[in-house]
Amino acid sequence: MECDQAIAIRRGIEASRQREAIDGGHPHVKNTFAHEPTIGAAARKKLGETVVIASGRSSAPKKSTEHEPAIGAVDDPEMVASEVSRVINASTARRDLGFLSCGTGNPIDDCWRCDREWLRNRKRLADCGIGFGRNAIGGRDGRYYVVTDPGDDNAVNPRPGTLRHAVIQDEPLWIVFKRDMVITLRQELIMNSFKTIDGRGANIHIANGACITIQFVTNIIIHGISIHDCKPTGNAMVRSSPSHYGWRTMADGDGVSIFSSSHIWVDHCSLSNCADGLVDAIMGSTAITISNNYFTHHNEVMLLGHSDSYERDKVMQVTIAFNHFGEGLIQRMPRCRHGYFHVVNNDYTHWEMYAIGGSADPTINSQGNRYLAPVNPFAKEVTKRVNTNHGIWKGWNWRSEGDLLLNGAYFTPSGAGASASYSRASSLGAKSSSMVASITSGAGVLSCRRGHQC
Repeated sequence: MECDQAIAIRRGIEASRQREAIDGGHPHVKNTFAHEPTIGAAARKKLGETVVIASGRSSAPKKSTEHEPAIGAVDDPEMVASEVSRVINASTARRDLGFLSCGTGNPIDDCWRCDREWLRNRKRLADCGIGFGRNAIGGRDGRYYVVTDPGDDNAVNPRPGTLRHAVIQDEPLWIVFKRDMVITLRQELIMNSFKTIDGRGANIHIANGACITIQFVTNIIIHGISIHDCKPTGNAMVRSSPSHYGWRTMADGDGVSIFSSSHIWVDHCSLSNCADGLVDAIMGSTAITISNNYFTHHNEVMLLGHSDSYERDKVMQVTIAFNHFGEGLIQRMPRCRHGYFHVVNNDYTHWEMYAIGGSADPTINSQGNRYLAPVNPFAKEVTKRVNTNHGIWKGWNWRSEGDLLLNGAYFTPSGAGASASYSRASSLGAKSSSMVASITSGAGVLSCRRGHQC
């Protein structure tokens, strides 16, 4: 299987180079919903049924309209980077002093993984985020929804008990799974706002079909699921809420597609081998954290920013922390445009073209990462400025602090250097890159059993 995947990846390298030579852009603007006639009251009532366990106080916000701009960018992203550094240091200091017997120095994990009663306290996870996506609460203020059915027979009228039925509801929901499942989606899984997909306690795969689309919504947490072998789908009707469905043109086959959305957190997922990107965020999306994930066997891993000409992506702010970029990866870990990107304490053990790339003047703040270069003597550089000459990119603010560069790896910095606020962040610093192995040791889907620490 790995050999087949490797062959498929390598066949895509030349096509990727050609795309980068043209623009380096995202191939398609995602489709929006065509408005359909309102369904009848009886049908809406049927679609509104939920399968739930344990009640909680629900404070469902008003549903955002499809064309509201994504809101969530902060005025001073350097202060958020400084806060990430502070919580990392606080967590590792407590570990050194023995306060956390199960601590790894990973502040997200040390916030909740020490709890043997995690099953009863699932929603504590929503208070453990860091970085730009730290305020994503998902379905914390809603009820639990138990997915009992792995099927996806009807994208317009999904059955209660299915994942699709859960994610389209208007109310906040914390979605869990009754048992192990492989969910093969016939069409994109269009998520509604204020949802958590929590795979802990079961072995959950979204695979071999369509995958997750987060479009014109806010407050989404995706945790503890495997997402792989995603395929292009579309030219079909798909429901986005109990009261609305619309026509979808062809999707690219991303694992997680984030489009004009905010307050998004993807944590402890395992992602591989999709038709397009593993995680893509475009069209003014912001307030995003991508953490503790395990990425493998893929060409164009992560695209952050739609195109060089789409200046609305200047609001984009993304934290990429504690991930393991593993075997079979080629490029785009991530590939950035316009916004501010904090890349902190990740483990890069494989790439074949480059690790971090960008265009259109993004700010890239790399702290405490471990970069292990490939054997190829022509692929030692961590960074790539895509189709931009030195006279332009020399002013882009790309910085490396405390990164561990192995096997000839080198990071080419640029820009005016540290601002005053960045200097304050640097005085704290991300944790030493020597601790990356420990901090990322649990990257990907965790094995969580009742009565035991995850």
